[in-house]
Amino acid sequence: MESLAPNIFVQDMPATLAFYKTLGFEVVMTVPDQGDLDWAMLSCGAVTVMFQTFASLGETMPEVRRTDGGSLLFYIKIKGIRQFFESIKDQVRVISGLSKAFYGATEFSIADNNGYVLTFAEDEL
Repeated sequence: MESLAPNIFVQDMPATLAFYKTLGFEVVMTVPDQGDLDWAMLSCGAVTVMFQTFASLGETMPEVRRTDGGSLLFYIKIKGIRQFFESIKDQVRVISGLSKAFYGATEFSIADNNGYVLTFAEDEL
């Protein structure tokens, strides 16, 4: 295996792209190239995520629930966690603020505009 890039299903693509751009992500590719997007790939550093609209699924893949959010958490390792937290805390819904986890990482968690939980972590010295 070489990499893992989640494909996250969303209702509102423009709002999702705007939210993730706030976190520092950049759009790498979209389908279609312009207009109402069905799919988009974004990256920030070594982290890549893809977003796809529920509508673009049509009747395929009935295993994918057609609701926002999910029973998973995206764990994202970063450098400069304290500065990053300060730069976004007033623009996002913070679920848990900066704290030291039992395994030593400094972390905080937010909810994205679709109800997915993102936890950012750094192994501080």
